[in-house]
Amino acid sequence: MLKNTLIASTDAIADEAQIFEGNGWRITFLSSRLIRFETEKFNDEASTSVWFRRFESGNISVSQKRNIVTAETDDVIFTIKNLVPYSVFFKDTKTTEIFSKQKNLKGTRRTLDMQFGRAKLNDGFITLGGAYLFDDSESLLLDESGHFKKRSAVGKDYYLFGYGKNYRDTINAFYKISSPVPLVPRYALGVWWSRYHAYTQKEYLDLMLRFKKEGIPLTVATVDMDWHWVKIKEDFGLNYNGWTGYSWNTKLFPDYKEFLKQLHDMNLKVTLNLHPADGVREYDDMYEEMAKAVGTDPKTKNPIEFNCGSDIFWNAYFDILHKPYEKNGVDFWWIDWQQGLKSDVDGLDPLIALNHYHFLDIAENNELPLILSRYSGAGSHRYPLGFSGDTGITWKALDFQPYFTSTAANAAYSWWSHDIGGHQLGIRDDELYIRWLQYGVFSPIMRLHSTNLALLGKEPWKYSGEIRRAANEWLNLRHRLIPYIYTMDHRTHEDGIALCEPMYYTYPHQNQAYEVPNQYMFGSELMVCPITSPNSKKILMGSVKAWIPQGRWTDIFNLKSYEGEKTLELFRETSEMPVLAKEGAIIPLSSDEGNSCANPQSFEIWAFSGNGSFTLIEDDGTVDFKNHTAKTKFDINYRNEKLIFTINKAEGDLSVIPEKRNYKIRIRDLENDGNELVFTVENASVAETHVF
Repeated sequence: MLKNTLIASTDAIADEAQIFEGNGWRITFLSSRLIRFETEKFNDEASTSVWFRRFESGNISVSQKRNIVTAETDDVIFTIKNLVPYSVFFKDTKTTEIFSKQKNLKGTRRTLDMQFGRAKLNDGFITLGGAYLFDDSESLLLDESGHFKKRSAVGKDYYLFGYGKNYRDTINAFYKISSPVPLVPRYALGVWWSRYHAYTQKEYLDLMLRFKKEGIPLTVATVDMDWHWVKIKEDFGLNYNGWTGYSWNTKLFPDYKEFLKQLHDMNLKVTLNLHPADGVREYDDMYEEMAKAVGTDPKTKNPIEFNCGSDIFWNAYFDILHKPYEKNGVDFWWIDWQQGLKSDVDGLDPLIALNHYHFLDIAENNELPLILSRYSGAGSHRYPLGFSGDTGITWKALDFQPYFTSTAANAAYSWWSHDIGGHQLGIRDDELYIRWLQYGVFSPIMRLHSTNLALLGKEPWKYSGEIRRAANEWLNLRHRLIPYIYTMDHRTHEDGIALCEPMYYTYPHQNQAYEVPNQYMFGSELMVCPITSPNSKKILMGSVKAWIPQGRWTDIFNLKSYEGEKTLELFRETSEMPVLAKEGAIIPLSSDEGNSCANPQSFEIWAFSGNGSFTLIEDDGTVDFKNHTAKTKFDINYRNEKLIFTINKAEGDLSVIPEKRNYKIRIRDLENDGNELVFTVENASVAETHVF
């Protein structure tokens, strides 16, 4: 029995009232716009994609006439011909969409490794016509003891979605049957340092101090594969590759426990890179213990193979190889699986098992769980974060990432992490570097990373003066944005709305929303138009085609306002990028200094005139966060020709936030003349309401 497992829920079995059977087929009612259709051999176990099918039954009538099966609900009529889903009729719009003729708006893919520009994406759940047929027939099953197994090859297992252009409803319907997106830990939303380089213990700690000296806050310290022994022939005289390893390289890290302690003392969380494919070899410190645990004689010195099908291996894998390091201070793991889709379990992609079990392993530590790993198909949203792999350093690679990231929302996958600045090959270009940083600040995860070449390091001080200063400002902005992003993190978890969404999610009936693939919403308040091409040599400025939706939108940096609806070209200096706030937007920024990403003592609130509100969400960062959450609502509105800003008293568990706080409120677009109206209050009680 796997100790580190999740027992498949009995909610995978639908209630009898939801089920309708015919000759060789079965329909399960899931919602008024979503049904399941199976043929031949029926399945009641959870799959890697779908965990939940037990819901309240609704109004539905199912009938069969010759070779046509019809399922009618309050909202749609699904038609199935010759045991193949054919169409959906929408009662609200009086239109029919045929599944096979839908234009899919695409989803995501496993990795961007070695990509230097655009890459082919797999289909997502979103189609232009609003009808989607999800074929779950090939996914593995997850049994009641937590094991993956191949399903019978007999029969088909379809899910018929009919939500029209209510794209968020489509994605939420999938979350309903698959599970919500977990809440990502707050620290993951700051700036990460990562580089493929054989640091020494002193070199790495000195680098962290250098970031502090430069005034650049970090929240995550990543140590790539060189934390463990890599030069196996040189150090041990053995003919093994050095990709896999579990023992700290004591030549580089003479006291790894002290190393981890000092990183934690700097308010940094720590992740280590794993390449687990080659198992455990004789030179690893824990080889003898692992060998005995899995029933191998240590004297043979035979490698202990990575074994997906063995409970004994999995239990030892976590108890012996990982848990001790987690107790020493490793907060989560970067799972760098690159060895293909096959394992010793028939049909099981090892990445699916690694993501599933590692995420559950970290959850046992009473902290919000986190991993960094590649995408492994529908259902991968349960295991954030996504690692997109080693991209090239080119303008085309940068230009693809905004579209790639927001479009992943169509696959219900909202937490991609890229090698910001690019990973390898390509070119070193100061302008490309700062444009990539700008995009990174307004991407789900801001993780600096590069390969082991001195010229490709992402430290700001390795670049020219103007670029260096701009990089410092952008990286500081990302840290300050954590309160806003973490609130959106809660929104993703509770409401299934991705931090980065294509424009057509908010404006599904506007053709222009489909014509700006790199433009996206960043949370509820901001619209981002990244510049992903070189500056014009004539005017020395970058530009981007932007669509301005209806209403007033204000650039949060230069405070220029735009009235929509229109399409135009936006021009910006190298150090600037268009990020537009909607009318009435409220953006809470931390004013605390240093690496800490704790719930702030001091805030700077950027507000934009109009009528709007924003509810800041904060918690204690544990797996029990729902019982330890505080909410503070900010309002801006016009009353009797006066602009009023209100900080409402906090509600919920106030023990997770400071009793008193300092606020600086900036009304940033007053009369569209670039002037700001500033209010300041110090030691304001969070249990009281404050009006300005």
